[in-house]
Amino acid sequence: MALDEKTRTELEAAAFRRMVEHLRQRTDVQNIDLMNLAGFCRNCLSNWMKEAADARGVPMSRDESRVAVYGMPYEDWKAKHQTEASAEQKKALEASHKH
Repeated sequence: MALDEKTRTELEAAAFRRMVEHLRQRTDVQNIDLMNLAGFCRNCLSNWMKEAADARGVPMSRDESRVAVYGMPYEDWKAKHQTEASAEQKKALEASHKH
């Protein structure tokens, strides 16, 4: 299937927005779980968004990129949804070295 650049970008943007919304709804999925299973987490997504903004000269702070992904300030999300990582989760993260 051949897509023009504009359509491809629009489809990618729609998929990204859907993934972000899905992660906002799945607050039970901890970042460490995402890192252990997929090698990236919500923070990675926000960092990639900021890097893309920086590359295009679009002003965006780290906090702004986190709000774009988390739907709220990061510290608020952590207070509401983040749990202490288990020993097994920490061990898996150390073993993966993917983040």
